[in-house]
Amino acid sequence: MKHYFFNILIALDQLANAITGGGADETFSSRCYRGAILAKKPKKRWRCWLKIVNGLFFDKNHCKTAYESEVHRRQYPTDFTIIK
Repeated sequence: MKHYFFNILIALDQLANAITGGGADETFSSRCYRGAILAKKPKKRWRCWLKIVNGLFFDKNHCKTAYESEVHRRQYPTDFTIIK
């Protein structure tokens, strides 16, 4: 059941990203990290969103962890790790 709720949270995070103009398969948390930290010229809005999202999760590294999860595809089901 815990895995089920985790998947729902990721889906909601991806929905928030898609609604705000981001890619459908990336989480808003990851996008915040990219916009606030990895961008050549970070915009103030992304730095603000980074703080808000990290605060919502009571984790100062939430967005960074979300970005790393996207890069390493940690949120994918194990079926996707096998390439035939």
